[in-house]
Amino acid sequence: MSLKLEDVTVKRGIGPVISGVSFTVEPGQITTIVGPNGAGKTSLLEAVSGLVRSYSGRIEVDGKEISKLNRRQRSRAGIVHVQQGRAIFPSLTVRENLELASRDTDTFTRVLGYFPELEKRMSSATALLSGGEQQMVVLGRALMTQPKYLLIDEMSLGLAPVVFMRLLPVLQHVADTGVGVVLVEQFAHLALGISQDALVVSNGKVSYHGAPSVLLEDESRLQSAYMG
Repeated sequence: MSLKLEDVTVKRGIGPVISGVSFTVEPGQITTIVGPNGAGKTSLLEAVSGLVRSYSGRIEVDGKEISKLNRRQRSRAGIVHVQQGRAIFPSLTVRENLELASRDTDTFTRVLGYFPELEKRMSSATALLSGGEQQMVVLGRALMTQPKYLLIDEMSLGLAPVVFMRLLPVLQHVADTGVGVVLVEQFAHLALGISQDALVVSNGKVSYHGAPSVLLEDESRLQSAYMG
């Protein structure tokens, strides 16, 4: 049982943006991917979720190859991708946004347990929410689908660090339920602090793969990895 990438290469235009990336995400594990802008991190997540097709390599979910499946089929296999930009339906209420993903009562109750701030806003249009509350709606909607593996691209984008720190414990709780989580994140130190595995991607390749503590304890090593 795992999400497994073997020697995955992604091409856009005339050349690869990701070359030969391999890693495994176990259920309940948080993996953080960091690196400079333009390194290929977003393309890597898009290749896993099926937004773009990988050029070569193998992607497996729980032993089943999904490299040739489309995004909808991968979603059914348990991969849910939270993209950048807080994609909400602004004219719909919080409740309606969440119910678009599922109307399961138990799941709905569990999601609101993660985000009690939303309970008093259930009838509000999501356009009226703060950025942090909108991100809670986006994450909540993803969790309503009961993913096996949750991919999150730059959750902190446009948020104050204090809001991001409010959301991090939710990801820990989600992982504790057995969901594998993959984070692409600009707040490297905060994300690495809750992770069990870390990758630094630079110029489309993995320049470091190992324990997050190694990067946290030696900032020069993290800076060096960023520089490739």
